[in-house]
Amino acid sequence: MAKDKLTDYDATASNNTDVGGISVAEGMLPSGVNNAIREQMSHLADFAAGTSGVDVLKLQDDTDTNSIKLQAPASVTADTTFTMPDGDGSADQVLKTDGSGQLGWADRHANPSLIINGAMTIDQRNNGASGTDASVYTVDRWQYLPSQTLKFTWGQNLGSVTPPDSFTNYLGFSSSSSYSIGSSDYFVAWHKIEGYNTAHLKWGTASAKTVTLSFWVRSSLTGTFGGALKNGARDRAYPFTYTISSADTWEQKSITVSGDTTGTWNTTNSTGILLSFGLGVGSTLSGTAGAWAAGDAFTATGATSVVGTSGATFYITGVKLEVGSTATDFVHRSYGEELALCQRYYEVENNIYVVSADTTVNNNEYYTGFFAVTKRANPNVSVTGTWSGSTPTVEAGRLNSYRLTSGSNFYSNDTGNVVADAEL
Repeated sequence: MAKDKLTDYDATASNNTDVGGISVAEGMLPSGVNNAIREQMSHLADFAAGTSGVDVLKLQDDTDTNSIKLQAPASVTADTTFTMPDGDGSADQVLKTDGSGQLGWADRHANPSLIINGAMTIDQRNNGASGTDASVYTVDRWQYLPSQTLKFTWGQNLGSVTPPDSFTNYLGFSSSSSYSIGSSDYFVAWHKIEGYNTAHLKWGTASAKTVTLSFWVRSSLTGTFGGALKNGARDRAYPFTYTISSADTWEQKSITVSGDTTGTWNTTNSTGILLSFGLGVGSTLSGTAGAWAAGDAFTATGATSVVGTSGATFYITGVKLEVGSTATDFVHRSYGEELALCQRYYEVENNIYVVSADTTVNNNEYYTGFFAVTKRANPNVSVTGTWSGSTPTVEAGRLNSYRLTSGSNFYSNDTGNVVADAEL
């Protein structure tokens, strides 16, 4: 066979008797040498151009951006990936085409989560302390919602069990008594996601995207547990179930949900999606698992009631909601980044130093302070702690600032606090 391109060449030297039909066998004519070399040069040019039939990655000089790009072979498609083993031999480094042949790093851990504080790290309100109050936030962004008071104790790292690998915190619940739930009772841990952060899911349209929920869970009980995804109006819900197989053991779960193609889904600064985990819910607020339906369901029908067993525990962490049908690894944001995301909804300025005497208007003392993070909406601002002279009141809370006022001089020498609440 004539050796018309590089892929025709044989690894056994004696089998390469021609170059593009030009004889290079023993005893070849001297005039064939030049012609064979020229033919071989054309084969190398084809190789460099990516037209030789050999798939290669090339370095491409990009003079527009003064950079070097890695050019994919001509045969690849937009969804082709190239896996490169890292130092320990595992395939952690992935290159993926962008549709034009250019390659970029595709981090397999990078699919972002719609959940804020999914690792239960930030706890501005309680600083790790437990509580029994009803309808309150526990750790940041996670609310406990019960129909009856004093049925649970909750808190960050409640029970002091060892979290799953790579986590240091979890949200814990412990049942305070054995309570038989009525048909309209509910005991729920839930998380509200802002519409700006869910608009790209296109829920409520024919283009609704599939999402996957994943989390680590541990309970003293076993069996079928449940939760739900629903809209801000709470008139569309997708109840789901998951199974806890071993008591007092961390288990990782994932649930894939096809996006809702009907209903009204907020896409601005109100609640876009509500995620709930049932700790005991009556039949009125439970629904059929695995399907979207009209109505307000906190969990799936028949799910285990944690509140039904005295001393029962329920712990959860590593909660991630992401686009796609596959659960990817939980990505730990830096503490500062996670705190800033939480502060959009709730911010505490602890032990601040404030002096009001700099500004006096109509014999009233004023102080203007600025938030660390722009709020979701104009917040409710309050003051706590010890203030000298007089305790100021809040005149105004804005997206970026607040103003304190009093009829007489006031100051806080690292003993007063300002709290801003813009929760969904």
